[in-house]
Amino acid sequence: MDISVESAKLADACKRDKILLVEDNYANRDMLVRRLTRHGFDVCFAVDGPSGVEMAVKESPDVILMDVALGAMDGWEATRLIKAGASTAHIPVIALTAHALATDRDKSIAVGCADFDTKPVDLSRLIGKIRACLMRMRIESQREQVGKNEERHVLYR
Repeated sequence: MDISVESAKLADACKRDKILLVEDNYANRDMLVRRLTRHGFDVCFAVDGPSGVEMAVKESPDVILMDVALGAMDGWEATRLIKAGASTAHIPVIALTAHALATDRDKSIAVGCADFDTKPVDLSRLIGKIRACLMRMRIESQREQVGKNEERHVLYR
């Protein structure tokens, strides 16, 4: 048994999921950071679109919560840039908005968001969406790994 492999597996199992919250409103940001942290997530934040894109690259979060009304660069544009980046395209983004309009939901999905939620935030609903994104991401990662293993198996036959 390789101890370094087992140690790496244990470290992965103990790792807390990291969320990047992109939110310009201090009260909303403070509330979500505290509540998500209490629910076992590591949370980092950005206060506008450009710093959100930068933090997505720097922090490599597991999920991004993106306010859509951010100012000069809105959350949809920031999401487009994140989804266009080679190192960030795989990160699920959940759009957050005060508008519960079908057009906002459609636009969020069109720019690459994995899901959409409204403000004020219903924390249990949002956590359910976060966990669903994490589960989909892990399943996709496992499928990719299985595919790579099958490819190696065929190559070595």
